[in-house]
Amino acid sequence: MLTIPLQGRGGTPLYEQIYRYIREEIEAGRLAAGTKLPSKRALCAHLKVSQSTVETAYDQLTAEGYLRARPRSGHYVQKLSPPPRALREAAALPLSEPPAAPAPRFDFHTGGVDTDHFPFSVWARLTREVLCEDSRRLLQAVHPQGEPALRAEIARYLRDYRGILASPDQIVVGAGSEYLLGLAIQLLGREKRYAVENPGYPKTRRILEGGGAQVVPVGLDEDGLRVDRLRRSGAAVVHVTPSHHFPLGTVMPVRRRAELLRWALEEDGRYILEDDYDSEFRFAGRPIPAMQGLDAGGRVIYFNTFAKTLAPSLRIGYMVLPAPLLAVYRRDFLFYASTVPSFEQHVLSRFLQEGYFERHLSRMRNRYKALRDSLLEEFARRDPGGRLRIRGADSGLHLLLQVEGKDEAALTASAEAAGVRVYGLSSYYQEGASPRGEGGVVLGYAGFPPQQAGQAVSLLAGAWGL
Repeated sequence: MLTIPLQGRGGTPLYEQIYRYIREEIEAGRLAAGTKLPSKRALCAHLKVSQSTVETAYDQLTAEGYLRARPRSGHYVQKLSPPPRALREAAALPLSEPPAAPAPRFDFHTGGVDTDHFPFSVWARLTREVLCEDSRRLLQAVHPQGEPALRAEIARYLRDYRGILASPDQIVVGAGSEYLLGLAIQLLGREKRYAVENPGYPKTRRILEGGGAQVVPVGLDEDGLRVDRLRRSGAAVVHVTPSHHFPLGTVMPVRRRAELLRWALEEDGRYILEDDYDSEFRFAGRPIPAMQGLDAGGRVIYFNTFAKTLAPSLRIGYMVLPAPLLAVYRRDFLFYASTVPSFEQHVLSRFLQEGYFERHLSRMRNRYKALRDSLLEEFARRDPGGRLRIRGADSGLHLLLQVEGKDEAALTASAEAAGVRVYGLSSYYQEGASPRGEGGVVLGYAGFPPQQAGQAVSLLAGAWGL
């Protein structure tokens, strides 16, 4: 007979105490599989509790699979494989992982932005206004393409600053450009072959392949992606960063853009995915107009995001669909709910409408230019022999650096040993190696406090023997 220590009033219900005790005995193996438990009548008499108390405990154990009830026979312990206690104990054991490498003192990764100068006070005020004035609208479902007021402001911004004439109806707002790129794969078709720049942003290829597309790399020259190689690739869709190639920094001239647009028009079903990821930050002259502004045939899908201009955590991006694709999108994909919360869309809409976005961009452009200039001055001061070659510094938030007589592996390894993490150009090539003479390191500098630039360059200069 089971002797179960029961506590009286004010504690755990009696049926639960019986249930927990029997479960613990089964999990510990002290009640073996096949063991017959006392009848409900016998156990309630032994424990001096009501029969309904024992019945409730047995029913719960049976429902969870610890017991099996046999008609006119009783309750029997079920075999557990593996025992739940063993699973819980295994889950509690610490995972054996290799020790993490110590964090570098300075990290020139390309994903950083300057969040110290985010307009928190303005954003907070607009947030309060939205909560007070638009509270009911915040609880309503958002249009699948995004809040109409936000799309109207994006269309205005694109017209005034990127040379894009698009109606708000052509704009689809989503949770970042990565999500929207995945949506574009569904829209254009997984069966197509997609071309990517080589070198290029590695995550783009992974997103395309993750969406089921076949991806082919296409090489570049001094004007950007080579259209002759694109033709030979057999691709029907190409992803490009024409305003500031990642990571080489190349700006595609209008002649090459026109050539690429002609390629798209040569056959039905060809499209260009234009990623305009950091075009707002050009330090020499005006920003380069987007390729979409040259597109008279409806073959360019334009992508941009607020991750670089405001904050990565905001996770708001948008794409501009040409009219023929817009009709397909609305027919086949409008059932998708908006992936950006209504509240954030309303706040961002006001931020754009009241001119804060343009003012913030102007301030950040000046700050990033000052930071870039500080880096370049420090490198020039510590390189009297002129061994450094720096490319792509006129726009964007990263630059490509090469050192005469030093290969990429030596640059990255010696920098890491000095406490500075830099990123080899080879990691951006699909084949994993850059062509001879094209080695170097990519330095993303947007996340650096200005006062640390000199310290980081000093460490690199020492590591590289400048």
